[in-house]
Amino acid sequence: MSHHGSTEATEEHDLGLSHDLPRIMARRGLLGLLGGVGAAAALSACGSDDTSPTSGSTTSGTSGGTTQGGPGTPPDGGGAIGGDASVEVADGEIPEETAGPYPGDGSNGVNVLTESGVVRSDITTSFGDASGVAEGIATTVRLKVYDLNGDSVTPLAGAAIYLWHCDREGRYSLYDDEIGGENYLRGVQEADDEGNLTFTTIFPACYSGRWPHMHFEVYESLAKATSADNKLRTSQLALPEDVCNDVYATEGYEQSVSNLSQLSLESDGIFSDGYSLQMAKVTGSVEEGYTVSLNVPV
Repeated sequence: MSHHGSTEATEEHDLGLSHDLPRIMARRGLLGLLGGVGAAAALSACGSDDTSPTSGSTTSGTSGGTTQGGPGTPPDGGGAIGGDASVEVADGEIPEETAGPYPGDGSNGVNVLTESGVVRSDITTSFGDASGVAEGIATTVRLKVYDLNGDSVTPLAGAAIYLWHCDREGRYSLYDDEIGGENYLRGVQEADDEGNLTFTTIFPACYSGRWPHMHFEVYESLAKATSADNKLRTSQLALPEDVCNDVYATEGYEQSVSNLSQLSLESDGIFSDGYSLQMAKVTGSVEEGYTVSLNVPV
């Protein structure tokens, strides 16, 4: 199949937020809960036609530099927020996005969430009967889950996140013909008492038609993280352009260079309507690896 190694257009069901927005608003009543500036910012992130740079725009960086993310990203790159958490996540909930055609959560074929071994921090290797290893630049993903309930902002202790993304060649395990028997770059972690959780992975490719990203689903608990039917939120995090350029200049990522040159955040089918809450903060270097940090308010 090798769908992402080609120049095919983005899958139709990996585009857009318009079909999900009514469900977001109905679920939390975001306008009523946040009001004023906070609601406006959340709506901007969820559904505006944003063609101008936002606070999620990246700085001009080099390997080893620090790239600032959006207002929902931790200031220390460590996944945990110091100071007043409400200031950091006041812009609203992480936007609902499509899971795309390769979720592996039971909504489109195979359900890896029911398999023994999926709860793990290191997702670079396959588990169970599979033995593949995903090659690429070492990357640590640090997420912090918050519960937005009225005016209060509290860590969502015990929440679970299912994270998945493509490999260095732009392929998704379980679905691509070449790696359909593998299940790497997929895993579930439980948040600690402060809402923090960590994954060890590799930096994903840029495949044709999509800005570099990672997918994730938020669940109330590990017990609930067995089917997409139980999810609280599905979203995607965006990766900064300067870091992508550094990574894609390394061996194995060659096809990502040309793919990224044809894209922008403003033209991407997912992030074009606003990405400030989804732009991760990234620190590190090609040589030492990267740390990707994002707050996930739900």
